[in-house]
Amino acid sequence: MSNKNKRILVLGVGNILLGDEGAGVRAMEMMQDRYDFSDNVEFLDGGTAGFELLSYLDDKTDLFIFDAIIDEGKPGTVKRFNLDNPPAFFQNRISPHQLGLSEMLSTAALTDNLPAHITLFGIVPKTIDTGMELTGPVRVGVEQMVDMAIDELQTIGAVL
Repeated sequence: MSNKNKRILVLGVGNILLGDEGAGVRAMEMMQDRYDFSDNVEFLDGGTAGFELLSYLDDKTDLFIFDAIIDEGKPGTVKRFNLDNPPAFFQNRISPHQLGLSEMLSTAALTDNLPAHITLFGIVPKTIDTGMELTGPVRVGVEQMVDMAIDELQTIGAVL
């Protein structure tokens, strides 16, 4: 599929009032601020919403999700997942927003509205205490997460 036919949604999820829990939203904002994208790339701060984000998937071919994840890794560790089967993927608890994301993606699958390519970039938080700042390791990890996503977006011709 050529870049002209791709319709891409970059979704940042998380609660920016709980420190590192907002890393997904911060990563999405960083991408939007630092790079120029083709007109077929849309950005969305999904906050802690879930099912109500369903309409944003309309006609999307690619979905990039940024989120904090539950993992045993060191804080700031970034992991990339291809979500070929989102309902099965979310059977294991990996995201604090898992119920909302899982609900949204499962409903999209049932209504044949699921993007063909879904990539989750997750980052291990250090703290989810009240506060709007990211911790040092997570700030570094967010930079890495953005770089990884930019590489993929460049590959499909979405970064100008």
